[in-house]
Amino acid sequence: MSAAFGTLLIAGAAIAQNQNGEAVGQKFQFLASNLPAPYATPATASRSTKAEDPNLGKLQLPKGFHANLYASGLSNARWLQMTPNGDVLLAESDAGKITLLRDANNDGIAEVKETFAEGFQRPHGMAFANGKFYVADALGVYSFPYKAGDTKVAGPRTPVTENGAFGVLGGHWTRNLAADSKGTLYVAIGSNGNINDHDDPHRAAVSVVEPNGKLTQYATGLRNPVGITFYPGTDDLYVVVNERDGEGDELVPDYLTHVEKGAFYGWPYAYLGQHEEPSLKGKRPDLVAKAKVPDVLFRSHSAPLGLLFYTGTQFPAEYRGGAFVAHHGSWNAANPRGYKIVYVPFKDKKPAGGYENFALGFWTAGKAPAGVMGRPVGIAQAKDGSLLVADDVGNAVWRISYDGK
Repeated sequence: MSAAFGTLLIAGAAIAQNQNGEAVGQKFQFLASNLPAPYATPATASRSTKAEDPNLGKLQLPKGFHANLYASGLSNARWLQMTPNGDVLLAESDAGKITLLRDANNDGIAEVKETFAEGFQRPHGMAFANGKFYVADALGVYSFPYKAGDTKVAGPRTPVTENGAFGVLGGHWTRNLAADSKGTLYVAIGSNGNINDHDDPHRAAVSVVEPNGKLTQYATGLRNPVGITFYPGTDDLYVVVNERDGEGDELVPDYLTHVEKGAFYGWPYAYLGQHEEPSLKGKRPDLVAKAKVPDVLFRSHSAPLGLLFYTGTQFPAEYRGGAFVAHHGSWNAANPRGYKIVYVPFKDKKPAGGYENFALGFWTAGKAPAGVMGRPVGIAQAKDGSLLVADDVGNAVWRISYDGK
């Protein structure tokens, strides 16, 4: 990593390391005021490949934490949602279905695996609100009746969004949901391309789902917003965003940010404040001038997807109230990065600055390309306070628990 761009700190002794020489507990802080020039390095495609590894399942974690397979043999395990009674719902997106997982005997392994709902076009985001279960797929948002303990939806789907509300299919395909304290739904939808200034108004944005099925823009300029959730006990909305590709190994940093109503976060005309997009220079100086600087920057091309604020008591106090973020891993960097889970500390309900490595070991071999045994996507907090992590390469759900030993 370029020392001119990022600050790296080792917290305590360097224990297990990944293929980049990073350690569990290693701290990172990147600043929008200290970015390299566009195209300082070539834009290099280096997609990961699945690696068979004898240490499969041996995630590298802080002392006292342990990982086990909660569920395996899944198909494109992407997104997780806890039900009100503590069951686990998993979006198996390519299979077009939502699967229910239940740990009936509390041994940390799901014994029950049932199809909860099916017939979707790449389902992803889920939410419980207003006494209903909601699913977002590539085409729209749907609601279902739900009662605690159901192992499959109790009735037919009802369209919540009007036909065509999400615009033309193509580009970034995930649609993720969050519900505020009043039950209002918010949907995050990524752009139709990498850098283009003619996208649908509800792409590259977070929008409110109105009662009439229409979408109203809430915040824009978010190239590919994926994980979206409210800070616990508040209506403060946060999102993780995948920024643009093609401008070099260290541009443009991905990020976590508080989403302000009416705010513009730069895409496509600028990034991270007033850094103007070179391919669109001079087109919209008004929007460049108003572009917000996000709260926490991640190393470029890390691909942050899952976002969870930890509210449990199983983990030590230093992890409570902060955010866990799944870095799915790069495809557009000569020196791969990501393939890990990081922790973002918060203080007084706001990011405290920077982030640290929490779980390594998904990336097991090589650099060009990276050989991975898994890639983390969605994150959920189980009813016992452990973390559950969906893995769309290992086709599994991992469980991370703490006993201090």
